[in-house]
Amino acid sequence: MVESFRPILLISDLGLSQQYISMQTQAPKRVLAVMTDLFFSVKLVEAAKRCGLALEFVKEPKELLEKAASRPSLIVFDLNYDAAEPIKLIAKLKGMAETKGISLIGFLSHVQGELKMAAQDAGCDMVMAKSAFSQNLTQIFKRHSGMA
Repeated sequence: MVESFRPILLISDLGLSQQYISMQTQAPKRVLAVMTDLFFSVKLVEAAKRCGLALEFVKEPKELLEKAASRPSLIVFDLNYDAAEPIKLIAKLKGMAETKGISLIGFLSHVQGELKMAAQDAGCDMVMAKSAFSQNLTQIFKRHSGMA
């Protein structure tokens, strides 16, 4: 198994590039989730594990902004989590140079058209009904982990 060799052996003995080595030793990509739904969070945890992503739940806006500075590959928002003020957070993240490139996905009830428009106007990259998000969760996470 290649991972058991020391990097110097990989380069000299096997002819592998430094890029290959760095790909093998990188920490897993991270996803931040802004939500409190305990039952739904279990689905996110399971999907993240399958896709090799590190998943972290965040409840406070200040904490999210601090953690977003480390550039996770994705931030997921429960747009109904009013205490976190997701629309304001999305606008703030898209307005800051160091975080504007982070993918943001929000989910909500399929009947919340006004909230969907507000999230899109704030800069949310994708807004989905919770049921569609749940159904496509593994594929979404694969895309953000580099597996797809």
